Amino acid sequence: MTITAATQSDLNLKPYFMGFTPNMLFKQRPRLFVEARGNYLFGSNGERVFDGFSGLWCSGMGHCHPKIVEAVSRQIGKLDYVAAFNMSHPPAFKLAERIAGLAPKNLNNVFFTTGGSDAVDTALKIAIGYHRLNGDGTRYRIIGRERGYHGVGFGGISVGGMVANRKMFASLMLPGVDHLRHTHSLPDMAFSRGQPTWGADLAEDLERLVGLHDASSIAAVIVEPMAGSTGVLVPPVGYLEALRRICTQHGILLIFDEVICGFGRMGHNFGAQRFNVEPDMITFAKTVTNGTQPLGGVIMSDEIHDTFMSTPEQASNINHGYTYSAHPVPVAAGLAALDVFEEEGVAEQVRSKEKLFEELLHSLKGEPNVVDVRNIGFAGGVEFAPIPGQPTARGYRITQQLLDAGFYSRWSGDNATLAPPFSSTASELEQMIEAMRKVIRANAAAA
Repeated sequence: MTITAATQSDLNLKPYFMGFTPNMLFKQRPRLFVEARGNYLFGSNGERVFDGFSGLWCSGMGHCHPKIVEAVSRQIGKLDYVAAFNMSHPPAFKLAERIAGLAPKNLNNVFFTTGGSDAVDTALKIAIGYHRLNGDGTRYRIIGRERGYHGVGFGGISVGGMVANRKMFASLMLPGVDHLRHTHSLPDMAFSRGQPTWGADLAEDLERLVGLHDASSIAAVIVEPMAGSTGVLVPPVGYLEALRRICTQHGILLIFDEVICGFGRMGHNFGAQRFNVEPDMITFAKTVTNGTQPLGGVIMSDEIHDTFMSTPEQASNINHGYTYSAHPVPVAAGLAALDVFEEEGVAEQVRSKEKLFEELLHSLKGEPNVVDVRNIGFAGGVEFAPIPGQPTARGYRITQQLLDAGFYSRWSGDNATLAPPFSSTASELEQMIEAMRKVIRANAAAA
């Protein structure tokens, strides 16, 4: 799929410096889309592409959903902005109540941000502030996990564990951060369906860090219930439960980064409910507005919230916030998206189709260079053997050729990651996997 020379001649591609993109390669052959409807994207030449990654994990309820479009259009003409500090608007409180109502039972309070990265940084601040207000100011360390992705703020890349995101900015990372081992082991869990049965004991790595740093210095542990951006690493059976037990034992807060997992992708409201583990905080973004508007936030326990309410009456409870926190237009999108989420039974849709999705994904086992297939809910990863001396090249070629064939998946090193729309039909899923099979075979001897 290419863009015509006439279309390209109307655009100066140089000024836009794109993130997480090989800019020179992209601008040699730009992928430009001009319209989206339902599960499909449309290029300027009329190309139709199945959105097998739901935008960037965020548009699972389909593009341009009429209920969300109408809500955003109505709101922008009614109240376009109101200051985020010392005033607000009624829908902000309604959205907070609805989000809290979907969360695990003891998480009843919401702080709004503008997306996932600042939601993570907010959660880290809240964790440190909570311990300080409780007289535990020595608790300043945050524990992340190798291969974790927590956005691109300095807090997020510090606790994150994706080397490419960290190395350029290492001199500016937060002090006092350490990392758990990641949970992926090809020899022990390749081609697991759903949660691997091997690896629960990896949670005991937290005890090693407690022994190294002492629990009195550790404020919080942050993990993704399912690590998506690194290629869908599914938690081993018992792993998250063990993290919860160890955190509780040592007075450490447990934060689930659910920017990807939240609002249906795991077949439940949140991954916390899918895995039956209740954290102290949940970060969210993406699907809360179905990707139509930037909105994120932190859901926290009553214990954390009420601790901040103990500050003097006329003092700010936390000296933190954003100009666009609870912006009226994203809030309207969020309320409409939650209507769709509930009325169309998104979580139920995923649960009813995830077995088919699993069977189709695992049918790729045995194809050339496929070394692993991983899945949970409506998230799947296919890992390829790297081309000798060219790490990531095979994954990049396969995902780009799959896009040429009319199916969008996400490239993550030598992985192709899939996050199909919740309303995907059996036929659409089958066509996507068969297209991937053809591309994998076409690259069998790539060098």
